Amino acid sequence: MSTQPLPLAGVTVVTVEQAVAAPFATRQLADLGARVVKIERPDGGDFARGYDTAAQGLASHFVWCNRGKESVAVDLKDPRGLALVRKMVAGADVFVQNLAQGAAARLGLDAATLCAAHPWLIAVDVSGYGAEGPYAHKRAYDMLVQCEAGLVSVTGTPEQPVKSGIPAADIAAGMYAFSGVLAALVRRGTTGRGGPVEVSLLDSLAEWMGHPLHHGMHGGAAPARTGLAHAVIAPYDAYPTTDGLVLLSVQNDREWRRLAERVLGRPELADDPAFATNTARVAGRAATDAVVAAALAPLTAAEALARLDAADIACARLNSVAELADHPQLTARDRWREVESPVGPLRALLPPIVFPDAPEPRMDRIPALGQDTDEVLAELGVPEPQVKELREAGVIA
Repeated sequence: MSTQPLPLAGVTVVTVEQAVAAPFATRQLADLGARVVKIERPDGGDFARGYDTAAQGLASHFVWCNRGKESVAVDLKDPRGLALVRKMVAGADVFVQNLAQGAAARLGLDAATLCAAHPWLIAVDVSGYGAEGPYAHKRAYDMLVQCEAGLVSVTGTPEQPVKSGIPAADIAAGMYAFSGVLAALVRRGTTGRGGPVEVSLLDSLAEWMGHPLHHGMHGGAAPARTGLAHAVIAPYDAYPTTDGLVLLSVQNDREWRRLAERVLGRPELADDPAFATNTARVAGRAATDAVVAAALAPLTAAEALARLDAADIACARLNSVAELADHPQLTARDRWREVESPVGPLRALLPPIVFPDAPEPRMDRIPALGQDTDEVLAELGVPEPQVKELREAGVIA
């Protein structure tokens, strides 16, 4: 039985956001109990709404990043609309924005301006490359930042660099914005003051590049692209069986001994100088992979995994996205819920952060554009005739 509320219950967030980075951050806040009011353009809203129609007519990115929010459609370029948003911010705990560099400052919605006016407010500026420097005003889409941060240079095969299959730069920035808000809330709890928070996609992904960065800076060369293999550990790769690929990872020489004795059927390799240490196995990667592949090739994937599990060797299947959606571990742990949306219920995963002594994370609806405009304006005390006038003028929707 839950004994505590969700940790962000009572926290109000106003956000002027688009695409993935900021929406992903604020969705985490909503999941943990915060009220999140999403400000969108009346003429189409967050442009991520139009990325695709894969989620039963809705855009898959938007479905992923925007559950549990209230949508208020306001034209920020109209002084009347901007005044409404400033009034919302005045009553909020947190403000988040990821407009194009300089746009928030022109509207007076940048973190520095808002925090000067509201000392208790936590205001987050999410940008592509940061507020200063030669790249400050460059457009910063996820793939471009993946390239600038070097992620693409270490991802793929020796012949072909590739981008990550997920928006890694956006996700990294979103998670640092989320954790930045949490840290600022803790600080406000002790000091009574909020303050600005700055997060950039490049800084975030550069931090995630720590292993290849330090390997390259201090070791002389960045790790090579090795496909599914690990650049500095062997064996750590995908190997064919009779009915699919199986991945395994040997992290130390004790595990190599177990693999040699109990899976490969080659106990002599445990002490063979050509294989006994990770350094030797990496240097002779082709030979290492050959002996592992030869042992697994006659087996089915299920047989190979069973043998590896019995030897306590880390292993996995190479699942498709469809197989992830039906993953037995997610099912066994009851990780799926249904979320309401304008097109009906949609499956969604519970968020990864679990509080066993609190209610389940909020999995509220995905809003239609402007679905909550009237309710939020009523809370602000805007009279109905004025709401009607603003709607007729296209200031709200």
